[in-house]
Amino acid sequence: MKKQALASLIALSLSTPAFAQDDEVKPFTMEGELGFISTTGNTDTTSINAGITANQEFESWSNDYNIEGLYRQETVEGDNGEDVDVTSAQKFFASAQGNYKLENPDNRLFVFTSYEDDRFSNFNYQATVAAGWNQKLIQNKNHKLEYSIGPGYAFVETQEGESQNSMIVRASTIYSWKISDTAKFTQTASTEVGDENTKSRAESALTATISGNLSMRLSFKLDHNSQVAEDVEKLDTETAVSLVYNFF
Repeated sequence: MKKQALASLIALSLSTPAFAQDDEVKPFTMEGELGFISTTGNTDTTSINAGITANQEFESWSNDYNIEGLYRQETVEGDNGEDVDVTSAQKFFASAQGNYKLENPDNRLFVFTSYEDDRFSNFNYQATVAAGWNQKLIQNKNHKLEYSIGPGYAFVETQEGESQNSMIVRASTIYSWKISDTAKFTQTASTEVGDENTKSRAESALTATISGNLSMRLSFKLDHNSQVAEDVEKLDTETAVSLVYNFF
């Protein structure tokens, strides 16, 4: 049934014209994000989240890059009654996707790879490679929407050193809405379905321009794994307010 549904989705996308409209596209864009929170008093914590996203547009290729990092430190009372600084979150994620444009540039073939190292998750690391079909459904002045779907392979190692490598099917979507000249909403979502685990990520973000290339972003992220140890939560969430600088 899954194979039939996947074949039907691909056939429908091939037979349906993309509702894309040409808009000015920059050959290279890159922006950096940085968020910092420090609290003192009854609770002492320090949180830092940072990231870089970039896009390259060539005649035959469209490439996307993403790097994210999260670090949190808390002060807690130790066994001897003295305050001790402990790390409560330490996460790194990086991904890259290349889209090869076909005769209709809205229809493309993609190659994707990612790597995640989350110290406090169920996994020592999670890496993915995938390839398949990518299509731009909408691209105009205010709205952009595209999706990708295809098979791949997940390289996974648990904190106990157990290998959980498996074949997967990866699907993702990216939506962007330019609300005004100074405000933008973006929504990304992806899922990697495998025999050992289903990994899903999503982010909703609202970005508002402060001045020139500097903006403020409010974001909410979800990170879910279907198969984890009994003492590990399946769902991680992250809410952040960050400064964003548009380099190009």
